[in-house]
Amino acid sequence: MSVQRQYEREFVRTFFTSPTAVDGEDDSAKMLRSASRLRGLQAPDVWVPDNEDATAPNMRAEGVSNIIEVVSEQGSDFPGEIHPRVVWHRESPTTRYQGFQQMLEVADPDNGAVEHIDGFVIPEVGDIDDWKKADEFLTIIEHEHGLPEGGLSMSVIVESGEAELAMGDLREEMGKPSNNLERLFLLVDGEVDYTKDMRAMTPTGELPPWPELRHNTSRGASAAGLIAVDGPYDDIRDDEGYRERMTENRAKGMTGIWSLTPGQVVEANTAPLPPESGRWLLAVGDGEVELDPVDGRHVYDGDGLSLEETGDGQYVLEAGGDRLELSEDELREELLDRTAYVPSMNDIVDSMEEFEAAKAAGKGAIAMTQSATLVVNGVTVEISKDRMWDEATYQAAQTPITLFQDVYEHRPDQHEALEDMYGEDVVERATAVGN
Repeated sequence: MSVQRQYEREFVRTFFTSPTAVDGEDDSAKMLRSASRLRGLQAPDVWVPDNEDATAPNMRAEGVSNIIEVVSEQGSDFPGEIHPRVVWHRESPTTRYQGFQQMLEVADPDNGAVEHIDGFVIPEVGDIDDWKKADEFLTIIEHEHGLPEGGLSMSVIVESGEAELAMGDLREEMGKPSNNLERLFLLVDGEVDYTKDMRAMTPTGELPPWPELRHNTSRGASAAGLIAVDGPYDDIRDDEGYRERMTENRAKGMTGIWSLTPGQVVEANTAPLPPESGRWLLAVGDGEVELDPVDGRHVYDGDGLSLEETGDGQYVLEAGGDRLELSEDELREELLDRTAYVPSMNDIVDSMEEFEAAKAAGKGAIAMTQSATLVVNGVTVEISKDRMWDEATYQAAQTPITLFQDVYEHRPDQHEALEDMYGEDVVERATAVGN
């Protein structure tokens, strides 16, 4: 069975939560108002007025009123999607009913907010029957208020082993006439409650990284035509750790991540996009070092690796305690093994355009040459390698461009920032290539 996506968005980079009511403030909706005014790269793809964990239980009734007030006033101008998070729990009928009542009030057309709301986020779901309960409530709400059936999307937060296993049932369950699970949009990891549910422990008390959960969520989303989003990275000052987490996720096919601050929103909005300029990496020790671009050359002057020319086309390369005596050709091969290139947006577009032209001329595969001048400890070495491009290579390269095109189509408030980043010519070509 081929599962088709039900929504225009193919990618969600940012899932930003805001408390719906803050106790002790003159304006309890101040955080909602602030979030509703975010624009450009500071505005998330999905904004989540959070009437669950981010809002104290005694403030949630006021939180519902605040959602209605702020979204009805500001929702038409907000550039992303709006998906309030309500209360729910797989083991508590009372909590589920409270969530139903919250959604019923927010979705009442007489309150003026629902026309700007794209769906709801359901936390603490359990097995697939529990997902169906939430779906059934949404169907009832749509009928009650005369809304289009299936028009409100449903996103769930995977916070238990039950919910993780339920993702494996989605392909079979979606599309059955007894449910409207086609309304599903996002699968969001909630590692904090998942850790509690799994009774996991670490020596420091920090959260386990849960790479298996992130892989399973990404796989479940791919199989069901949905979008996967990672949970919150709560060390909000650790920008580098946040970037590393996103890099790991993208290798699993998970582009989206929870954002807790506007600063994290900017990081998460920009990190998945192709870089402005390409860069060469050199393997040194257990990691990789980015080479410094200087006048068209790529320079390494560190202590982790040394290179010396001994004369007569011979070289000595020392790395990690190893001493290698190499000819010029052997040195090139060694450096080719140690280097990697991260292509820029322009590089990717160039390669795709070249392959498209070759395919139009009747060629099924072509060789692309990549070359660079490296300077290692003052010694200059020219390296070059060929990579065979065929249709599969083209399709793999297209993913970051498809992401860019999705962003450009759905986030016109970011057009200026993207053109400043890449230049108008590259943006124009990137929006056209592959179509």
